[in-house]
Amino acid sequence: MPLSHRVERIAEQIREEVSQILSTEVSDPGVGLVTVTRVKVTPDLSLARIYWTAMGDAAQRKQTAKALSRAASYVRHLLSARMTLRRSPEVQFLFDQSVAAQDRVEQILRELHDEAAAREADPGGDPAAPGPSEDGPAQASAPRDDDEKPPRV
Repeated sequence: MPLSHRVERIAEQIREEVSQILSTEVSDPGVGLVTVTRVKVTPDLSLARIYWTAMGDAAQRKQTAKALSRAASYVRHLLSARMTLRRSPEVQFLFDQSVAAQDRVEQILRELHDEAAAREADPGGDPAAPGPSEDGPAQASAPRDDDEKPPRV
């Protein structure tokens, strides 16, 4: 169900404000360099799910998640002071998995591109592999017993 234009605008404003709050106002050293990727707000504006990402390994991500959960009430308080809403939405910080998935897709695409470039650079293929002889067309040899795969169960 598409959200109303107002809810989308409020979500974008919350994203901008939370980014600024985390970079300037939150003094918890566990927060570190956090990037707010997106915000999803419920249609009744009671809950704002703030998706974030940060550089580092899983241990640093876990530490950042704990620090953000500690700072959630403070961030909500600052949001209520900066935004003109009847009720300030409850703030919930969630790690954005889509960035990691996007990085994995890009890595796979890069590998495929590299393989294609390697095939183009070496059009003859593997020089040690037997190719068609000059006497005539290549004929497929009959499979040997050790080449056959076991039946699938």
